Amino acid sequence: MSWNLYPINEFRNFQDSWQQLNHTASGSPLLSPDFILPLLEVFGRGDEVLACYQEKDELKVMTIICQKNQWIWSTFQPSQAPLGMWIQKVDVDLPSILPELIQQLAQYPLVFSITQIDPDLVLRPETGKKLVTLDYIQTAKITLQGDFEEYWASRGKNLRQNMKKQRNKLAKDGVVTRLELCVLAADAQQAIADYGKLESSGWKLDQGTAIQPSNNQGKFYQKVLENFCHRGKGRVYKYWFNDQVVAVDLCIEGEDSLIILKTTYDEGWGRLFSPAFLMREEEFKQIFDEKKIKNIEFYGRVMDWHTKWSNEVRTLYHVNSYRWPALRIFHRVIRRLRKTCVWM
Repeated sequence: MSWNLYPINEFRNFQDSWQQLNHTASGSPLLSPDFILPLLEVFGRGDEVLACYQEKDELKVMTIICQKNQWIWSTFQPSQAPLGMWIQKVDVDLPSILPELIQQLAQYPLVFSITQIDPDLVLRPETGKKLVTLDYIQTAKITLQGDFEEYWASRGKNLRQNMKKQRNKLAKDGVVTRLELCVLAADAQQAIADYGKLESSGWKLDQGTAIQPSNNQGKFYQKVLENFCHRGKGRVYKYWFNDQVVAVDLCIEGEDSLIILKTTYDEGWGRLFSPAFLMREEEFKQIFDEKKIKNIEFYGRVMDWHTKWSNEVRTLYHVNSYRWPALRIFHRVIRRLRKTCVWM
């Protein structure tokens, strides 16, 4: 049993092994090299480490990790990544292998964290002497069963009636709606331009968080879409009111799942209508009719609008592994103090 550590610039040499393990373990497109390579290129510092764990020459774990400070290492976790960069086989025992990883890391770290783990991909381990799990956020998904008509009938009456009223009002006003699906790598640049135009017209521009073709977020999402579209696994849904794009979904596919990475809409039209909701209704109908995708994943913190589309909610979590058992207790006390004391 052993951990081997490699500088991150060697990741491309291991990407086939990474993808094979990902296929065996979870198959998540968020853990595909097509997603990870742009993530490293745009948001990496260059000092990340690829760590591989083997048992009897069988590759069991692969992860990309980085040093947060003198005392803490964690999985590589830019805000654009819904999941931490960790893949493992189902039979891996985290409490036994993580202390071995800590022993090999630089500068004698006290804590190693695996961040933002999906319990659908990695079963949540039990708390141990040197290991704890922490809730991160609740997220929603849709399991596609039956046809769209059954799914739509199961949605709330208010949502169904509201969509019908909006469509009637748009038709009365002479507004023709249209859903466009773009799947070519050559479409990615225009998709990011359309997305950025919508997002930059709203509140995100003031906060400096809007995606634009010229900023790092725009470059990242364009590269991701190009990578996935080259394999027939990228999708951009655009919703039109007459000749104007009013909503956009950026999506990637896994083996049987569709991940909605980002959504934006025209806030001007949003004062009267719900462009993103209207798009979703037609988008989901199209996905149901394909009979190809089994799950639609949102991977954002559950908001009220998520619950209008899904009843399936689960909790993503973190894992902390400590060098010594006493550190787990100390860390728990500090976290409680932070919740109760304004000075911490």
